[in-house]
Amino acid sequence: MNDFSNARTNDHKGLIGERDLYLLGEGTHWRPYHVLGAHPYVLDGVEGVNFAVWAPNAKEVSVIGDFNGWDPKANYLWHFPENGIWEGFVPEARAGMLYKFLIHVEGMEPFEKCDPYAFEFECPPKTACRIFDQNAYEWHDSEWLEQKKDFKWQHRPISIYEVHLGSWQNAHPGTDQWPNYREIADRLIPYVKKMNFTHIELLPVCEHPFTGSWGYQITGYYAPTARYGSPDDFKYFVDLCHQNGIGVLLDWVPAHFPKDEKGLGRFDGTALYEHADPRQGEHADWGTYIFNYGRNEVRNFLVGNAVYWVDLFHVDGIRVDAVASMLYLDYSREEGQWIPNKYGGRENLEAIDFLREMNERVQTLFPGTLTVAEESTAWPGVTMPGYAGGLGFCLKWNMGWMHDTLSYMQNDPIYRKYHHDQLTFSLLYAFNENFVLPFSHDEVVHCKGSLIGKMAGDSWQKRANLRLLYAYQWTHPGKKLLFMGGELGQWSEWKDAGELDWDLLQYEEHQGIQRCVADLCKLYSEEPALYELEFKQEGFQWIDCSNRDASTLSYLRRAKDPNNYLVVVCNFTPNTPHNFWVGVPEDAEYREVFNSDSCYYGGSGQISNQSVFSQPVPCQGFAHHIEITLPPLGVVVLKPVK
Repeated sequence: MNDFSNARTNDHKGLIGERDLYLLGEGTHWRPYHVLGAHPYVLDGVEGVNFAVWAPNAKEVSVIGDFNGWDPKANYLWHFPENGIWEGFVPEARAGMLYKFLIHVEGMEPFEKCDPYAFEFECPPKTACRIFDQNAYEWHDSEWLEQKKDFKWQHRPISIYEVHLGSWQNAHPGTDQWPNYREIADRLIPYVKKMNFTHIELLPVCEHPFTGSWGYQITGYYAPTARYGSPDDFKYFVDLCHQNGIGVLLDWVPAHFPKDEKGLGRFDGTALYEHADPRQGEHADWGTYIFNYGRNEVRNFLVGNAVYWVDLFHVDGIRVDAVASMLYLDYSREEGQWIPNKYGGRENLEAIDFLREMNERVQTLFPGTLTVAEESTAWPGVTMPGYAGGLGFCLKWNMGWMHDTLSYMQNDPIYRKYHHDQLTFSLLYAFNENFVLPFSHDEVVHCKGSLIGKMAGDSWQKRANLRLLYAYQWTHPGKKLLFMGGELGQWSEWKDAGELDWDLLQYEEHQGIQRCVADLCKLYSEEPALYELEFKQEGFQWIDCSNRDASTLSYLRRAKDPNNYLVVVCNFTPNTPHNFWVGVPEDAEYREVFNSDSCYYGGSGQISNQSVFSQPVPCQGFAHHIEITLPPLGVVVLKPVK
């Protein structure tokens, strides 16, 4: 509970001071959630709650709730006409009570709106906001937060397990009860540790009315969805992740918001958070509104929201959804359906400025925090600093690599030699941005099938191809992301209303796929050659990228220490070449440290000798070579013995 210390000098007392008003109007109040919304605090020795909301076109605003019997005339708010903020202190209000704002607009019947800065909501389909005390939870992750300040993410392993909280595992079989954040934490975190992932990425947890949107159409940007419990329950989830050495990333959606009656749309009877002109303010494809990034208060709302999740919930990063839709004014629009910028171009200049500002603010206030762009075009400099003309993100999803690789893997191996460029093309641009290699939820929904279902061949070959795919992903430059269920070799497409097909683990072959992913995560975390120079050309060197007839690839991955490197050989056919020559940099003994064809993973067991010795015969531009058995539809990783 806050002690009142910021009263105005006139006859009104409240939480918002003159400096707050100035910064909110300017759009530079980096923690607007400290003053807007509903805040329990003490005013002149009296306990109550301070309410504040931005509604510049309103004639009157009152707060209604449990504390006044939902009486629209009981608690009118004070108006600051200079920037349209309304504020009032209600002594009878307490944490846990429900409330909404009642907006009075000239010429319209009064209408109810949810608080844009509400910290908690009723569980959908109910829509009321709940007063919440942010200061009640006691954190236990100080050591993690201190270490995060010096987290050199460019040179550290980052392997991300993408999760939809409601369908990972059913905590209450036979019921419609949602799992609680605490229940999920107690089950999910040991599993993620066992699988050796470094981070969990959650599909959006902000409050949303339609469960089937998976959280991508948000009404409560400042509230974890009540489906899985309270904000303190979610804090427990993040806290326990940190105590177990696991980072937490959140999907975040500043691109658009739904038109729900109680939400942000036409908040004070006007287009407040969105553009009035549908050519700028609406997504026809999604039936949603687009934020007006050029308005100070709206930009402040969004930048403050990004800061909020890192500040009050200790999350370690945000992945920004649908960045391409923000960058282009003509995104998914025909001629005449969009308005050019002031220079006549298609770039959304206000959105670009917003993204730069958000990235700079989050990374400056919270060093070591990741911002990640889901950006599907060739927009230059997504991960370049804003001052250098970039957008300022830390990382960018490599959608081109994902698309090309999955397209290649769906080909029957006999035809793969005709599509070899789909494998090699990514290395032409792999170091232009700081990339994440994603196999996300988007690839296993909307009749796209599962990852294993996309693989070519019979059931054995599909499993081998899937292990090959993962091994290629984990040895290719770039951070890693895998959507839940992919590690099981799940045959069915993901469904948000159910749970993962955990019963598959009764079968040895699916246990093998799970073991393969866990060992790849472990190898990635333990071998600096796989992560220290992921974003540098010197961290990768082709051995042979041109053997399209055999559909093989071989390459070196290097650490900062030039003597620390790995040899990776990939076979994208079911053939098993023996005495396969691979050029190597030095005369040494090379020990096999991973083989996706191991019987332990459900493979055929076509494994090379545990160690092979190089021979002083030149091969593929190197002075030495080794001879190995190349497993069918498999990847071999070798390391020189020093």
